[in-house]
Amino acid sequence: MPKKVKVSELVRHFQLEILAGEDGLKRNITVDDLYRPGLEMAGYFHYHPTERVQLLGKTEISFISMLDSEERRNRMIRLCNEETPCIILTRGMDAPKELLEVANENEVPVLRSNVATTILSSRITDFLEHKLAPTATIHGVLVDVYGVGILITGGSGIGKSETALELVKRSHRLVADDAVEIRQTSDGQLHGTAPELIRHLLEIRGLGIINVMTLFGAGAVRTQKRIGLVIKLEIWQQDKQYDRLGLDDETTRIIDTDVTQVTIPVRPGRNLAVIIEVAAMNFRLKNMGYNAALQFTNKLTETISDDADDYD
Repeated sequence: MPKKVKVSELVRHFQLEILAGEDGLKRNITVDDLYRPGLEMAGYFHYHPTERVQLLGKTEISFISMLDSEERRNRMIRLCNEETPCIILTRGMDAPKELLEVANENEVPVLRSNVATTILSSRITDFLEHKLAPTATIHGVLVDVYGVGILITGGSGIGKSETALELVKRSHRLVADDAVEIRQTSDGQLHGTAPELIRHLLEIRGLGIINVMTLFGAGAVRTQKRIGLVIKLEIWQQDKQYDRLGLDDETTRIIDTDVTQVTIPVRPGRNLAVIIEVAAMNFRLKNMGYNAALQFTNKLTETISDDADDYD
């Protein structure tokens, strides 16, 4: 189900003044894009995005004031569409009386802010992007290792929390344990955080719940982190072929974004914390353009080719 933000929530968050259309504060905002109806003030409504929050700045208000009363009213009737969430005037400017009349008739909220148009536009866009972003909750552990947000997944009891504890002891940072709330931004990035109830907490079987920030200090935790890599832990299977060179690029889809995934088989004697540290460093190297597996394969191919030429 698409997310929605009530106009009343926007009013409370930005302390907007209500000028007209108070009965329409229950209207929903469904998109994070804003719109400045410049051409519409001149009468061109062919491609008017009525579903967006409408911003009227100094340019729009000064142009409207040049029109006669009948023209202003006609423009305002078309601007106050039944799909329009609200209209916001910036810079503390006065609203034309025709706008207030039509807005009250159609129950379209007209709001006012003293903030400059460009600044207010940026702030509201950020707010709506955060509120309307697609979200998901995944069972796993999110840690910050060498600046890389790593989401550790796997079956219950496989050792995700214990691995996270070892990583914290090695000076890395915990973001979330057990439940990771993930938000997808408009550019496809995934940001993970912990639910408020379990923030900074780790559950260790046999030990119970511990507070990582209390035990290890504020530097051992983060409130959120962008997810760059998923590490899937699974019980070692003798009959399964695991990637030994690192040439196979595995991905997993979270919400609508594909994320690089590394599958690590778990069995006694393997130091998962060290392996995850190396995976994080190797991930950073690949992003910088260096791929050790590819370099090895190219050298091997050259060596085989040279040997074949010598044989000929």
